[in-house]
Amino acid sequence: MVDARGKRCPVPVIDLARACRGLPGGGLVTVLCTDPAAEHDVPAWARMRGHTLVGSSRIAGSEAHIALTVRLGPDA
Repeated sequence: MVDARGKRCPVPVIDLARACRGLPGGGLVTVLCTDPAAEHDVPAWARMRGHTLVGSSRIAGSEAHIALTVRLGPDA
């Protein structure tokens, strides 16, 4: 899990990319963020890298916190 809450674009995507390095394909990585741009940036990054966004949700009780989960592609 990547905690990018309080960080602004492009840092959530940078932190997510760094966390994915060396992980095997098929793995799941979730990034927590507060920047609304991440809802667009993370899926775009995933597509460009051959990964898949498998989940996106607002965290209950957390104002503007978003959880985005990515399944890593085979060439992660």
